[in-house]
Amino acid sequence: MATRHFLTLLDIEPDTLEKLLHRAIELKRMLRSGEVYEPFKNKVLAMIFEKSSTRTRVSFESAMIQCGGGAMFLSPRDTQLGRGEPVADTARVLSRMADIIMIRTFEHEKIETFARNSQVPVINALTDSFHPCQLLADIQTYIEHRGSIRGKTVAWIGDGNNMCHSYINAARQFGFQLRIACPPGFEPDATLVANNSDRVTVTNSAQEAVAGVHLVVTDVWASMGQEEEQAAREQAFSSFQVSPALMDQADPEALFMHCLPAHRGEEISKDMLEDPRSVVWDEAENRLHAQKALMEYLLGTWKP
Repeated sequence: MATRHFLTLLDIEPDTLEKLLHRAIELKRMLRSGEVYEPFKNKVLAMIFEKSSTRTRVSFESAMIQCGGGAMFLSPRDTQLGRGEPVADTARVLSRMADIIMIRTFEHEKIETFARNSQVPVINALTDSFHPCQLLADIQTYIEHRGSIRGKTVAWIGDGNNMCHSYINAARQFGFQLRIACPPGFEPDATLVANNSDRVTVTNSAQEAVAGVHLVVTDVWASMGQEEEQAAREQAFSSFQVSPALMDQADPEALFMHCLPAHRGEEISKDMLEDPRSVVWDEAENRLHAQKALMEYLLGTWKP
């Protein structure tokens, strides 16, 4: 059987994704009830980080430890990747020593090259193009609070970045409509939008995007690697802040999500995370449970 990878949401069939998220909810219940469950016993996760992280590192490492396995943190500073070893060579070596590998890097092509040369599953823990693991946690959170997201409408407010791209893929895989609101010049990938034109619309008005929607999502205005653009982006995005007042234009049962870290006073108002419609802390925690279910599936210790 071919090695399974998870580089974007499109790598797993929609019905399997649905089952995977319900499995994540079950794993969450098991952990909270104190049930010892160690499907990853004697398994090793290699974690390659070329970008800094809090939630990604802690959630993957905790997942492996809680499930009986082990995880190793690898950075360019500590490995030959930082000295120019080809990605393909690193993949060939690491995949003979670890059982599963997750990578958080810049160019999406790098993780594709790694997966092509790996004997074991490779997980995209964030690239400049996509962040699929976050979407698993986001959709799990919506299901827990409101049930199925199929047939609902979601508003993405802000930059057309990797999270926005993953929401476009999620609209396809989970069957919801997506409205994207961003300033001119900051739209998501045009080909990706065109390929999903039946479920994705792009506007330059945050108010237009959130009207009557069931979920509002945003992210920082300047992602990692864009710090030099901070001042220019603050000016361009000034009318794209999510606040309780903006949320009032959404459906009365609408939820708010943010992948964190959040910059209060920029992409969100200072009081937005504490608003009762905000589920960001559940969303952050669910990285742990969704990734456990994902690794179970990729390693074959759970079958949908």
